[in-house]
Amino acid sequence: MYSPKDQLTELVRLLESKQYIFSADPVIITEKLQQEPGSITNKLHHRASRIDVDGKLAQALTNIDQRVQLAILLLTMTWFVLGFVGLFGFMQTSVVNFFYVLLFLLGFHTLMLFVWVGMIIISAKNKLGFFSSFITPSALIRSDDAITQTAIELYNEQLHYHGMKWYIARISHQFWLASLMGMLVSLILLLLVKNYHFVWETTLLQQSTIIQLVNVMSWLPSMVGFPTPTAEDIILSQTKPHTLSAITSFRWAMLLIGSLVMYGIVPRLSVWLFCLIMFSRKKMTLDLKLPYYQKIISLWQRDVIDPDNSPNEKKPVAPTAQINQAEKLVVLLEYPYHGNWYEQTVGRQVKDFGIVDDRDDMDKLINYLQENSVQVLIGIPPQALPDRGSMRKLDKIASHANGGLIVQLLMPQTDDINQDIINLRQEQWENALAERQIGLVRLSLPSRMLEFSQ
Repeated sequence: MYSPKDQLTELVRLLESKQYIFSADPVIITEKLQQEPGSITNKLHHRASRIDVDGKLAQALTNIDQRVQLAILLLTMTWFVLGFVGLFGFMQTSVVNFFYVLLFLLGFHTLMLFVWVGMIIISAKNKLGFFSSFITPSALIRSDDAITQTAIELYNEQLHYHGMKWYIARISHQFWLASLMGMLVSLILLLLVKNYHFVWETTLLQQSTIIQLVNVMSWLPSMVGFPTPTAEDIILSQTKPHTLSAITSFRWAMLLIGSLVMYGIVPRLSVWLFCLIMFSRKKMTLDLKLPYYQKIISLWQRDVIDPDNSPNEKKPVAPTAQINQAEKLVVLLEYPYHGNWYEQTVGRQVKDFGIVDDRDDMDKLINYLQENSVQVLIGIPPQALPDRGSMRKLDKIASHANGGLIVQLLMPQTDDINQDIINLRQEQWENALAERQIGLVRLSLPSRMLEFSQ
């Protein structure tokens, strides 16, 4: 099964293939991640989390996982109760045939364990089996929402992954283990409050044969400290079951508990751990060879982005900023920028608010604008892109800036950004600001300053 980050990335891929409209633009986020460091997988994870800006995709995956885990928990508790009640109903007489009780405790369980081992050895196919039907999200969740339906589709795809047989096997062993634990708890409680006499009645077997069978059965429990019946105890349980001493009944009871633990719980716990290890070794990972991921990787690895030099296309132009007489407040959008970048535009006699990035920054800025009538100069560093989050911030600032809002695009302070990329980003900002009629400061200065006129 995918990790949570891989799941979110795959869900974004599936939704994009269905032309789903996200809260954030995947194209802009993909371009924005081009210059950020990190491995391809980490950048894909960051891309998915930024596209899921409102958290709806992650919440859909969380809901499915919680629903599946709840179903597994309820089924585990059900198997525990069945084991508890089954043994409780079986041991309602004071004289109990030891062989019958042992067969009830371990017979069907041991048979099914051997069947499972045989199927694992013989069959190499990914057969999910009976228990997979209980954890299928389509059977647990009813929703027509596009996100939920796609998340269910993703989960079902994972169920058919070749390593999922170990996941299903681990769950089935967990159910069997719960039933054995229910039997153990029921057995201990009954032995604490009732006095049982254990017998081993037989018509065909001789006493010597029964003694040998019990000694063989007692070997493993006695190795870990469980008291076991002696030869005399075995003979008395056949000839005089109603006159057994307390110590003899105690030894038979401890052999029963020891057999349940050593021949039932320990083997089932061992195969449960084995399935857990095998499943962890066969974790699903993103298939970066898919055309979807190859397209994104090629964009990130491209050094030059060809600009659109079509002479016939009329592109929108943002209005030129007008400097008024109001007091000035300068703000950086999302990223830091060194130096007095605003000097050439509004001089030094200004209030420098700093960076506006998260919600707390926005709240402080809006509170200031509500109390002061100023013209706001937004400095946009070269890393910033006009995605939906950035434009929402500008719209909110513009609605509260009583003295007006103007924007200044800042030049790169290093040489690691290609000039074609700078031109493309300038064009994107021109388009976004033109739509909102926000004034753009156009400087014509030497020494690596950008020429913002068309």
